[in-house]
Amino acid sequence: MKQVGDRLPEILGRDQDGNEIKLSDFAGHKLVLYIYPKDSTPGCTNESCNLRDNYHRFLAKGYAIVGASVQDEKSHRKFIEKYQLPFPLIADTEKRLVTELGVYGEKKMYGRTTMGTFRTTFVVNEEGIIERILGPKDIKVKEHAEQILG
Repeated sequence: MKQVGDRLPEILGRDQDGNEIKLSDFAGHKLVLYIYPKDSTPGCTNESCNLRDNYHRFLAKGYAIVGASVQDEKSHRKFIEKYQLPFPLIADTEKRLVTELGVYGEKKMYGRTTMGTFRTTFVVNEEGIIERILGPKDIKVKEHAEQILG
């Protein structure tokens, strides 16, 4: 898994409209890259809407927000439209980004083992260096903006 002090990869992926999103797109800005398991599930919806509701606070502090999950562009467009999310969502259908970040792997739930995405947020400085990582056990989906902004 990427660690504090590591640099994010340059190519992050393609968003809901097929646009390539690169780390260099955010040069000079801080970035919140939040990785979530699945569009339109209760936890992911609460997390995304909490970030949406605090979006202007993030902008005022110089942050851009980008979400990412392994759903496709169509699913992301539907999720964005339904909840009026003002930030892009990366459609990591090939699991390249989640694998490179180390946030995809075996999950155990209800006695079953499956492969899945670990809810993780990377807070990145203006140079693309990870300053903080909030992992699955740290994130409170309904208070996530406050956890990041303090």
